[in-house]
Amino acid sequence: MDESTKDAMDRGGIADITTIGRKTGLPRRIEIYFHQFDGEYYLTGRHGRRRDWEANIESNPEFTLHLKRGITADVPVVGEPEPEPEVRARILRRALIENWDSEPERVEASLHKWVEGSPFIRFRPV
Repeated sequence: MDESTKDAMDRGGIADITTIGRKTGLPRRIEIYFHQFDGEYYLTGRHGRRRDWEANIESNPEFTLHLKRGITADVPVVGEPEPEPEVRARILRRALIENWDSEPERVEASLHKWVEGSPFIRFRPV
């Protein structure tokens, strides 16, 4: 991976991902926000309902991250769910406060909902 692609990934932000549908086997592309904290990359979203993209990655861990802000690059990656609630809480707290500008007090009050009900995938370039 070249330096400009690595820099863009380390900034996180909005990108597209293409997953392979777990039922159809067809490519599925969506826009999503990704995060980088301490050298690790994450996909997450609002709590509430199960997301197809998360189930697709669980069934087919290899997917493509399409960078599109400041640089255009297609990065092959592999993802996995993060089962540890403590890790999910630490990353979601940071994402909510540092990337989504939520008030820390509100984050703490609702963090359990995010940990229990948010899609959450850790990924890495291959």
